Amino acid sequence: MLELADVEAARGRVAETARQTPLEQSNTFSKRTGADIHLKLENFQRTGSFKIRGATNKIAQLSDAEREAGVVTASAGNHAQGVALAATRAGVDSVIVMPEYAPISKINATESYGAEVVLHGIDYDTAAERAHEIERQEGRTYVHAFDDPAVMAGQGTIGLEIVEQCPEVDTVVVPIGGGGLISGIATAVKAKTDARVIGVQAEGASSVAESLQKGHRIERESVDTIADGIATRTVGELTFEVIKERVDEVVTVTDAEIANTLTSLLERSKTLVEGAGAVPLAAVVEERFEYEEGETIVPALCGGNIDLNVLTTVITRGLVERGRFLRIKTVLKDRPGALQELVELLVDHRTNIHAIEHDRASKDIAMNAAEVELDLETRGEEHVLELLDALEAAGYEVEVQV
Repeated sequence: MLELADVEAARGRVAETARQTPLEQSNTFSKRTGADIHLKLENFQRTGSFKIRGATNKIAQLSDAEREAGVVTASAGNHAQGVALAATRAGVDSVIVMPEYAPISKINATESYGAEVVLHGIDYDTAAERAHEIERQEGRTYVHAFDDPAVMAGQGTIGLEIVEQCPEVDTVVVPIGGGGLISGIATAVKAKTDARVIGVQAEGASSVAESLQKGHRIERESVDTIADGIATRTVGELTFEVIKERVDEVVTVTDAEIANTLTSLLERSKTLVEGAGAVPLAAVVEERFEYEEGETIVPALCGGNIDLNVLTTVITRGLVERGRFLRIKTVLKDRPGALQELVELLVDHRTNIHAIEHDRASKDIAMNAAEVELDLETRGEEHVLELLDALEAAGYEVEVQV
């Protein structure tokens, strides 16, 4: 099993490529939760995520023959970029297999770091099958995204930094996909402190939480989450053993909670993370595990590589959850002034209109009516309820779209 000595040895290899990332106290989230929140900003890492650490440690230990043959891996994006940059810096040829629906920003970034990108399959697991085929056909070394001691040790260097930057830490909260990150961090933190280590998964990719409940590794038939960086169907064999021994608790959060936290980080802390990066803080904010007033908690914000199209969707989802955005549909009589009356009601209730779509041709309405869909900026949940009540009182039948 992975030990502290492995993580400490990795630190020297990783230091040449990876940065020591900041750890900053957050007044905003400390006030919101009552805990003392310190954010480990791994989204500031080279390539935008922690994955460069494990990839660098693995590639640094290749033999001359393995370096000559090159490496191959599968990834939804962050591991891809880490392997690509680490391999290029080491003078090693790399092939990266990514799911066909991987964010275009991550595909472009991976290619820019010098790797050959192959698109295959609908998720990480099907991409991994193709990568193993290339491994056998071309004799390349497979750099596993999580289930490899060298990769786990490299990720564990974050844990060493956390205990040095925040010696008073009581709890470290870490996202889990395949388990490489939390295995490394837990190994370092548990060897150095008495702090708890809490793992967090998205509900739509909760293989570890389910595996722990059943006492053995399970594989989900599919995954469905906006946190694509942790969207794996199963936990690794090696990582599962470390998690069972060194992780205190594993909890889950919903996509809505992830989106809400991501939006809060962006708006209040001016910090951009991807879905997986928001997961640990979401677990704290939503009180998915118990903690005491004033407890020092370090959520590891593991990455910031989010596609702009996804970011738009996530921000909208987050605003909806916070009562800051509302999309409604209603039907008006097709007569002069009907739309103006609706707009005046909205303005009277301090609602900002972003967009209006007016449709007279819908098959679902009467010939003398028009369907209207409006995107509205609102001021919070109470304002949304007030507005919907006012519309109903005025005789409008309103359908909330998001």
